[in-house]
Amino acid sequence: MGRVRRLLTRPIVIAALALGTVAVAVGVYWFQPWKLWVDETVRESAPVSGGAPGQGTRTLATGRLISHEHTTTGTVRILQSPDGSRTLRLEGLDTSNGPDLRVLITDAPVKEGRAGWRVFDDGAHVSLGKLKGNKGDQNYALPADIDLNRYGSVSIWCDRFDVSFGAAALSRA
Repeated sequence: MGRVRRLLTRPIVIAALALGTVAVAVGVYWFQPWKLWVDETVRESAPVSGGAPGQGTRTLATGRLISHEHTTTGTVRILQSPDGSRTLRLEGLDTSNGPDLRVLITDAPVKEGRAGWRVFDDGAHVSLGKLKGNKGDQNYALPADIDLNRYGSVSIWCDRFDVSFGAAALSRA
């Protein structure tokens, strides 16, 4: 026991222990491993139709999410309300939770497998904000000036590690 006590009082050992503690703390912050076991479910209603009869909310585009870095399922719809506002809607989303997840609308093609994991921030893309939850139904307002002809895909994007959890190619309705 005396040997261990003497060893623990050496400056080099104290420095190594301090450095190791800092490294573990940074790693835990960076990777946030507890998120793998914590689900956040969101249940937002679709935008409500309004206006004159026959002028309800229209679906402009749809897509089905495929898996990339993490198993991801669900659908994407772009909706336009009678007032002209547009919403990107995720329905039945089921993916892993993770650090710094975002919803991106991009001009990148959706590719299966590893080839599609890192492409969504290479070209034109707009972040619609942080992912509200890794499960459920959720809405994201699209900027009024966004040209939907320029953007053909959506990604659940981990900004911390520059990787797509899942993505959907958009097809015009």
